Amino acid sequence: MASKSVTALEEKVNQLLSRTNGKPVLKPNKPLVLKDEVANRKMRRGEATCITEMSLLMACWKKNEFNNTLCSSAITTFYKCVEKAQIEAAKSKAAHQASQGGRLVPKQANTLLRRFPSIKNEH
Repeated sequence: MASKSVTALEEKVNQLLSRTNGKPVLKPNKPLVLKDEVANRKMRRGEATCITEMSLLMACWKKNEFNNTLCSSAITTFYKCVEKAQIEAAKSKAAHQASQGGRLVPKQANTLLRRFPSIKNEH
């Protein structure tokens, strides 16, 4: 099935590039080959966590002139939230590494593309 779809795709590209019907419909200005590198972008970070707890802690500090003893409950709530978020992040990171998610870090992709470069000439 896969080879059938590849040949159908090749036939379509050949048809678009051929001059049998007059002017070609598709005229590439660059060779139709993948590059041997990808853009070196950083992976997106996750959503910020514990924002509400942090804002409550800062409001408490401002209200009580930055006295930690009066804001101890807000501090413990914030630290519990941070600890919980770190545990969840570690779990999700481990799950992502186990499954790989079908995505590579750009550095890994560049290493693989250098090891297995695109064929420039078919002839």
